[in-house]
Amino acid sequence: MILKGSPRGNGAQLARHLLNARENEHVEVYELRGFVGEGLAEAFMEAEAVAAGTRCRQFLFSLSLNPPEGELVDLDAFEDAIEKIEVKLGLENQPRAIVFHEKEGRRHAHAVWSRIDAERMTAIPMPFFKTRLMEVSRDLYLEHDWSMPKGLLDRHVRNPFNFTRAEWQQAKRVQQNPQLIKAAFRRCWETSDTPKALQNALEERGYFLARGDRRGFVAIDVRGEVYALARWSGVKTRDVRERLGDPEQLPSVDETRAMIAGRMTDKLRGYVREVKANYRRLAPSVEFKRQELVRRQRDERKALEEQQDRRWTDETNARAARLPKGLGGLWSWITGKYAKIRHQNEVEAWHAWQRDRAEKDALIAQHLDERRSLQRSIRDLRHQRSREIAELNAEIVDTIRMGGEGLPDLRQAFDKAAQPNRIGRSDRHRDRDGPELGA
Repeated sequence: MILKGSPRGNGAQLARHLLNARENEHVEVYELRGFVGEGLAEAFMEAEAVAAGTRCRQFLFSLSLNPPEGELVDLDAFEDAIEKIEVKLGLENQPRAIVFHEKEGRRHAHAVWSRIDAERMTAIPMPFFKTRLMEVSRDLYLEHDWSMPKGLLDRHVRNPFNFTRAEWQQAKRVQQNPQLIKAAFRRCWETSDTPKALQNALEERGYFLARGDRRGFVAIDVRGEVYALARWSGVKTRDVRERLGDPEQLPSVDETRAMIAGRMTDKLRGYVREVKANYRRLAPSVEFKRQELVRRQRDERKALEEQQDRRWTDETNARAARLPKGLGGLWSWITGKYAKIRHQNEVEAWHAWQRDRAEKDALIAQHLDERRSLQRSIRDLRHQRSREIAELNAEIVDTIRMGGEGLPDLRQAFDKAAQPNRIGRSDRHRDRDGPELGA
């Protein structure tokens, strides 16, 4: 699984992020170890209070564990991975919290440790933690026989279409798929060997080349959103400078935005607004299905938890009733019968705990499968809508390049983009009505 960790402070903000039930469909605080407080926020406040006796500001180490897409990973596998990481980083027996998140049919975990050694009142050092996490990640892929990403085999060979959280957030702002944006920039770079060719290729896809304030070369879309050319193309800044030369020859970001605004007629502005509206026009139906699915799954999990709690109480009482009391209990203790009964109770309690754990894992696996089924439809339509928006943006850019003259009739294209893709009344038809971008 992919492991991403970092030392950090601000435990209150981290607790809010981990408990965010709006961004995540299911949130479970699975474990709080070594803390006095019973809640996640209280636990991190406690860690911060202990850290106040030191000069350490990044008193927590936060780690995310993301299994490969499509792989079903149970609690035992997550716990085993966390234990290995804990040993590798020197965080054994430190106060620890584990939180599970589920979203879009995928389940991942967050583990957070206090870095403060309470006995010595010093922060545990974290040298080369990224390298160590990569080693553990590689071992986990081999142990579970998962298909290993090329970046783990060789750090210099990475998927150029992977994107960072910042890139994902930027794509979300412009209602686009980040992988499609990266693919467009990558294609422009690979098919252009001169500055003019690159500029034309970008404009054909709806972007204007400009001079950035800090990044050297950037691209700007019709909304005025700025994209770092090197980052989105997946190349080095040095390579961009060698191919494009002096960025001073290009207009600045403000000048390019002013040019776009000056050539944007009211009709074009209406088209841009319609792009945004059309992207979400069909979203409510799928969002309703998603919310109903999540609500039902939460109810089923709550019902299972309550059923297991009642059964555990009944079984515990039954096991306790087996133990002899009074003089009979004393005689049983002398003869050794009491110890045998107690051992039997402990074995049965262990098996009952394992049974409850397996039932919970099975229900979560069923829920993940249901959510993945819906997510496949959401992903397909999301990609389609992103392509349509990219095509419409390119047509708008063509109009802007012509100075607002020769405005094409985009109504037909927008009407086509707004139509649901009805492909029959079969099972294929389900959930094709359109997603929220973040669904």
